[in-house]
Amino acid sequence: MELEALLDELSARTAALRRDLHAHPELAFAERRTAETIAAELERLGLEVFRGIARTGVVARLRCGDGKRAIGLRADMDALPLDELNTFAHRSSHPGRMHACGHDGHSAMLLGAAEALAQTRRFDGTVYFIFQPAEEHEGGGRVMVEEGLFERFPMEMVFGLHNWPGLPAGSFGVVVGPVMAGADRFEITVTGRGGHAAMPHQTADTVVAGSALVQALQTLVARNSDPLDALVLSVTRFHAGHADNVLPEVATLGGTVRTLHSEVQKKAEEGMQRVCSGIASAYGVTIDLRYERGYPPTVNAAQAAAICSASATEVVGAERVDRTLRPSMGAEDFSYLLQAVPGCYVWLGNGSGAGGCTLHSPHYDFNDAVIATGIRYWVALAERALGGRERHSAGTGGSIQR
Repeated sequence: MELEALLDELSARTAALRRDLHAHPELAFAERRTAETIAAELERLGLEVFRGIARTGVVARLRCGDGKRAIGLRADMDALPLDELNTFAHRSSHPGRMHACGHDGHSAMLLGAAEALAQTRRFDGTVYFIFQPAEEHEGGGRVMVEEGLFERFPMEMVFGLHNWPGLPAGSFGVVVGPVMAGADRFEITVTGRGGHAAMPHQTADTVVAGSALVQALQTLVARNSDPLDALVLSVTRFHAGHADNVLPEVATLGGTVRTLHSEVQKKAEEGMQRVCSGIASAYGVTIDLRYERGYPPTVNAAQAAAICSASATEVVGAERVDRTLRPSMGAEDFSYLLQAVPGCYVWLGNGSGAGGCTLHSPHYDFNDAVIATGIRYWVALAERALGGRERHSAGTGGSIQR
């Protein structure tokens, strides 16, 4: 069956399912209704379905032909802990929970693609549809890998997609190399000697020491990091004291470090330890740094990016595929999958973002007008990667090399 003959009906049903998911958001590792809705739909399509991976994750397998090669297509499922401010009919029915990042749209489009591929069957091999829990902060991608995702479901490449407000609706962004940053967290405890605010000479002032530390940490970006290596170090919390006339014994600072390369990540942590030691010595306080590695950088493999670029070009035309986009300093746990298996993560334009329709905004909503484009893209990608049609040229990425 031809995809275009399916697409009108399929897009309408996919949009309805997307709105149902939006109205019933679930947080990390609690996506039980979402996962069961997805699994039931996949079973209806006749796919082999595997539940309970990383608690609430779902994987489905679709085989076609006698090819031995396999790829994975991944969508995330979880919502954010956020009160929705939209008033449309499909707004969140759960206070304090909201699909403010478009994971409802990602899951719905991948389900639509599963149905399209199950009917058109113009590929030779296996497609795994990966519905991942807990992308927002909890590292569901890491848990899936640790629980043997790629051992249970061997694949040569894995692909992801995220909607992107600010890109024209239905266009694509595809880059080689880093596309999203690594995101680490830190907490710093400064311990001094508290006392009367009128007698600072009798204290070791943690507020002054902490303030100096905030300034000194920025030299790691301005003077210790190669200007061509992206590094963001932001102190986002500073808590000290409760009274106007008391110099506090303890001050606590916290924040985030964002990098595009793992070696810059390592140097940043080492530099923070060095700065903390120097400030502690200079101000007569003790400083404890707790540095927590978070999501690693999301790095696209060149061959996989070529396949994605050619697939997107086939769907929307070369003029609507941006290959020069700068990486985002946001983070994404698809990075854990890419550390285990080569692949590519692309952006699908969601529109201008006008009216507060930006990621993690209480006014956000996924743009249903791009659903058909997303389905077409996933289908074209599976067919191109697994050699479904005699239309691949060696210079456009072609099928996966044996």
